[in-house]
Amino acid sequence: METLLNDFSVGLFFMQAFILLILIVLMRKFAWKPILDALQTREDGIQEALDSAEKAKLEMQNLTASNEKLLQEARLERDGMLKEAREMKDNMIATAKEEAQAQANAMIEQAQIAIEGEKNAAMAELKSHVAGLSLEIAEKVVRQELSNKDKQLALVDSMLADAKLN
Repeated sequence: METLLNDFSVGLFFMQAFILLILIVLMRKFAWKPILDALQTREDGIQEALDSAEKAKLEMQNLTASNEKLLQEARLERDGMLKEAREMKDNMIATAKEEAQAQANAMIEQAQIAIEGEKNAAMAELKSHVAGLSLEIAEKVVRQELSNKDKQLALVDSMLADAKLN
């Protein structure tokens, strides 16, 4: 350290200080300013990228909310359509049941009318047959009665026996 103090020259010190100041000015003008500008540009680019990422995130949230809303509306519309379809199905089934019941009632009524008609026809035929038999019996009784009283009683007994057998 002592040698350093012995070799110290004031002129050399000022000259070196002057060169250092010139070097600092030159460095500031040509190196630091471009470096600081590049750092500022990079910082601005990073900030812009962060801002656009935040903006994209907000847009994604908005799109997600919008998609969720559309999905909910679609579900509600689907449920409404299903409910309407079920109601239509129930109405169609009820209408078909009513029509089938009406047709069945009409068929039963027609069958009852046909049965009543057949019954009346059978009764008319039976009455006609009974009337014919009654006339035939009366004719035989009148013939027999006119001829003989014993024969008349025997005829009536035989006719009664025949009537019981049929």
